[in-house]
Amino acid sequence: MLNTKAEPSRRRHDDVFHDILELDKIAISVRSHKLLKQLLTENNKLEEIMQGSSNEIEALEGVRNWIMSILENSPEALKFHKSEHEGRKIFESLKWRDYAAIRLLDYIDSAGREFEDLNLRGEVAINNPIKMIWLAVRNGVGGAKPYFFEDMIHLFRQLSGKLERKLPDKDQIEEWMARWPSGLDPYIMQLREENKKRILNIIIDRIDKEEVSSRSFKFKPDMSRANKYSTALEWWDTNHFHLNFAIRSPDLLNEMLDFSLDPDTMKNLKRAEKAGIPFFINPYYLSLLHVRVPCFAIGADLAIRDYVIYSKQLIDEFGSIVAWEKEDKVEPGKPNAAGWLLPTHNNVHRRYPEVAILIPDTVGRACGGLCQSCQRMYDFQSGHLNFNLDKLQPKETWPEKLKRLMDYFESDSQLRDILITGGDALMSSDKSLEEVLEAIYQMAARKIEANKSRKDGEKYAELVRVRLGTRLPVYIPQRITDELTMILAEFKLKASKIGVKQFLVQTHFESAMEVTPEAREGILKLISAGWTVTNQHVLTTASSRRGHTAKLRQVLNEIGVLGYYTFSIKGYMENQHNFATNARAVQEQMEEKAFGVLPEKHHSRIRRFPLEAEKMVENIEELLQSADLPFLSTDRNILNLPGVGKSLSFRVIGITRYGRRILEFEHDSTRSHSPVINKMGKVVIIESKSISEYLKHLEEMGENVSEYESIWGYSLGETEPRMPIYEYPKYDFKVTEKITNLEV
Repeated sequence: MLNTKAEPSRRRHDDVFHDILELDKIAISVRSHKLLKQLLTENNKLEEIMQGSSNEIEALEGVRNWIMSILENSPEALKFHKSEHEGRKIFESLKWRDYAAIRLLDYIDSAGREFEDLNLRGEVAINNPIKMIWLAVRNGVGGAKPYFFEDMIHLFRQLSGKLERKLPDKDQIEEWMARWPSGLDPYIMQLREENKKRILNIIIDRIDKEEVSSRSFKFKPDMSRANKYSTALEWWDTNHFHLNFAIRSPDLLNEMLDFSLDPDTMKNLKRAEKAGIPFFINPYYLSLLHVRVPCFAIGADLAIRDYVIYSKQLIDEFGSIVAWEKEDKVEPGKPNAAGWLLPTHNNVHRRYPEVAILIPDTVGRACGGLCQSCQRMYDFQSGHLNFNLDKLQPKETWPEKLKRLMDYFESDSQLRDILITGGDALMSSDKSLEEVLEAIYQMAARKIEANKSRKDGEKYAELVRVRLGTRLPVYIPQRITDELTMILAEFKLKASKIGVKQFLVQTHFESAMEVTPEAREGILKLISAGWTVTNQHVLTTASSRRGHTAKLRQVLNEIGVLGYYTFSIKGYMENQHNFATNARAVQEQMEEKAFGVLPEKHHSRIRRFPLEAEKMVENIEELLQSADLPFLSTDRNILNLPGVGKSLSFRVIGITRYGRRILEFEHDSTRSHSPVINKMGKVVIIESKSISEYLKHLEEMGENVSEYESIWGYSLGETEPRMPIYEYPKYDFKVTEKITNLEV
């Protein structure tokens, strides 16, 4: 749901100039006129500047001089604006009024810049908000929409001090958290049992009518209905059952939900099916959606529902979706956008020197379901990804290719962290996953042996971290079997002996409602294998409601899971429905997550957690008690920037006529990057939703938007430092500065 990256437009300058002139002639609406009048009534100085300026240049200079006179009393803010001061400490010292002053100066400094707005399929956006106000004041034109003026009203209220930031206290945070039930609440569990019974009976009927067949799941002749149901209950506890009977059509989805989907939703889903958007919702995950909604949990399942019920925006854009991740585009023999030379076309993704993503040629290339906000929707659109699981079995050439991938990792001078994902790492069979892990172990051992003949300062980085990326603990927790647990435990035992110190499963819970008894059991098995389980949360509109993410952190902590990242949604207009603005990400970080920040005196303690991962539940509980925290904020709020990496260091440098903010991002300076970063410069993102639209969406969900009032003022962000638990262990030797597999 975000946008743009490249600044220079591919269109000719005279065409752009012509469009600017045409847009400048568009009359503003009656609603915009009324909001403009309100803006000027509240800000006499602004009206004086606009009325007294004969052209846009004078208007810009008038506002600049006004703001500079204000910042004379805030020298630190002025230095921050000029980028003479950076860092988390300086950022947190800024006053609320400073945010507004810095934003206005950034608006002026960036006036006239052109950006390709990929939300509008490559239309050029011209950034000049002060000019839009001047045109509206002088001639009633400029085309600015009401959302633009609403944002401006709040900006100048922040500047004047009328819009203050009232930070919530701990009691308020806990009240917000209490609004959201979890999947471990007894009454929610009872509702899920009702759903399970209904879904199983529909599947039984479909088998009996021969509407669906399976070699693995079939009834014996002359079985009674009761025996069929008992058999189906046993099937429910196996992951293959849920993959085999995944829902692949809107009509079946509606039937499974007891025909509770409204006609408009069904019309959209039929459009999605016609457009070629795949449906793949397994019975277990579908059972988490409400059909009979209890009063205390109205809207509690929206974060789940918005993952499986496709939005109008996604359907409208499907076929025109643009890939977000620049570094995922690989041409044989050429470096990717981050400068890395890769051994194959689609098995290794890489951005940072220390880490590489490994995608095996197995069923692990697929997922246990399709998340509406998936960053890979572009690949589903092209047909590169799908849910034809039988076609994703390892090819005969896979062992040979796996060897080539390991040779690549072995020859890399900086790599110390391999993330096996896909798709989903746990979609692979036990045998396939075991083969990949064994290959990684052998590669790591050879690298250690080779280092013995290298001098200090010339030695290669050795493998210290192995990760599995999976959503199956959420989608199909039945996948986490005793056999899988044993494979993971044995790998950890063996790999630990050669120096691998961190073993992580990175999963993706979106809501406390996804934390079910089955999910808890699966997580505890992973922990018993000695693997640290962390969560990567995506801040969708539904999951960004006050207290929702804080409650998720709390419930995950209780079952032994630590937060790792809270991502703003990637993508363009296809993800507009689910997009929560970056202002909300910063607001959540500073007003809610702040109550779970671990004091530095406890850092040495949490740093040891991966060394005794089997005791994670007890260790987290003890740490929460000793630090007196409601949850642990071990995650970082960030956006995954194309080609640059994870960051929340941004400034709002502009705003479109539609009120959608234009953000300029810096890369995360706290971690190592490819040298290409020095050539990339800053990344510009045009958000796909205005603050006004975001708040209206929350209101439709039943939220009291007055609780979010301070969101208007969050126009700056600074990437948080990484928690000690996620730092790489140090070597007892000096690693070479040489970077292999790189072409700049």
